[in-house]
Amino acid sequence: MGKPTGFLEYPRELPLTRQPQERIHDWAEFHAHGSEELLKKQGARCMDCGVPFCHTGTLLEGMASGCPVNNLIPEWNDLVYRGLWKEAIERLHKTNNFPEFTGRVCPAPCEGSCVLGINEPPVTIKTIECEIVDRAFKEGWIQPEPPPFRTGRNVAVVGSGPAGLAAAAQLNKAGHWVTVFERADRIGGLLMYGIPNMKLDKNAIVQRRVRLLEEEGVKFVTKCEVGKDLPAEKLIADYDAVVLAGGATKPRDLPMEGRNLKGIHFAMDFLTANTKSLLDSDLKDGQYTSAKGKDVVVIGGGDTGTDCVATSMRHQCRSLVQFEILPKPPMERAPDNPWPQWPKVYKMDYGQEEASAIFGDDPRQYLIHTKKFVGDANGHVKELHTVRIEWAKDNGRFVMKEVPGSERVLPAQLVLLAMGFLGPEDLLLQKLGVERDPRTNVKAEHGKFQTSIANVFAAGDMRRGQSLVVWAINEGRGAARECDRFLMGETVLP
Repeated sequence: MGKPTGFLEYPRELPLTRQPQERIHDWAEFHAHGSEELLKKQGARCMDCGVPFCHTGTLLEGMASGCPVNNLIPEWNDLVYRGLWKEAIERLHKTNNFPEFTGRVCPAPCEGSCVLGINEPPVTIKTIECEIVDRAFKEGWIQPEPPPFRTGRNVAVVGSGPAGLAAAAQLNKAGHWVTVFERADRIGGLLMYGIPNMKLDKNAIVQRRVRLLEEEGVKFVTKCEVGKDLPAEKLIADYDAVVLAGGATKPRDLPMEGRNLKGIHFAMDFLTANTKSLLDSDLKDGQYTSAKGKDVVVIGGGDTGTDCVATSMRHQCRSLVQFEILPKPPMERAPDNPWPQWPKVYKMDYGQEEASAIFGDDPRQYLIHTKKFVGDANGHVKELHTVRIEWAKDNGRFVMKEVPGSERVLPAQLVLLAMGFLGPEDLLLQKLGVERDPRTNVKAEHGKFQTSIANVFAAGDMRRGQSLVVWAINEGRGAARECDRFLMGETVLP
């Protein structure tokens, strides 16, 4: 490394983001750029460790450890320290098609397994990644690169989220003609409508990459739901191969008394309508559910729940609480959560930071179970009945037990269900007749990605279940590689 003692000399520093009190009044990205001097110092903190775990990309205890796309992190950290930014983007693009996405929305499992993180704050890997690609676009180093030849083979990609876009980009590089089908009115899938604009700007960031792919030869078809608007059998007949990348979009529900009341929405419906209205009319068309002046309850503590919190804050909600059914994480790693596992420790994401700045405290309440919803005379939710729970072992399994006397009633005119997803939707998969696994995902072996139909491949959440954007990119690249091998007998793709 260029600075062997950098980790001893420089502390971990992040670029200052916009203050929560300021940023909740607009939908612009809250990310900030750091000075070149700051970034060089942060790159210098990368150790010359014998085995860099940051790019291992494996699963430990069911969670990602290291970068799932195996980014060459030590190499581009060193290049940033040396001021070789153009060389850094070349190394970054070797493994990651869309670092401008992962540099913004990835939870950074690379940092969780950073060797320096054993006893010091880890290297700011995610920030450096984002700065590399943003500078590369600004300097004009990223330009369309159409393939030098065409194979004459046609491939259809169903779904334009991160897995679908990664598969399309790689298959196009291999020289195949690629058509991406998207049922929404804009390309991007989860990247477009599942993640709010302040976290990932749609026009400046997502559309920029989509335009680049178009200029490289990828064809996009919107407002076309395969299996409904385009018969599945026609898809199979018209294309030499198909990659299924439709995501796991079936939300987990909360069936209980009062669930049918108005004002209770799935989180993704809430977020999608908000972003579409924002892009269509700057929220002037009113085609979204507003949290303005309402008592909001978000049920679920993951990234989607955080996005619901941040969106509600921008609507100027009256109050906000977020329920988690698990205990509050510890401030430091627990003994049963050793490095290089993902650190399950307490932290506030951007949405909780904003709610805390306005309402005075972290909005999350832990170990809370919702018992029922109660409505008003108009059939609209007005309150939730909850109880505190504890987890206890029963025959080796953890079971939920209610704490006597802990019942509470909370006002709520808007309830957002953000409890994850159960798997892919059924229509297309039933029409195609592909085999499913016990969790209803498309059955296809990781590393092979081939379904029960020889020329049909599956990638991303549709194959693995709900997961991270970076895993979706990993799978899209892998499915493209195996699809290329199927079409050509060998593959040039990594």
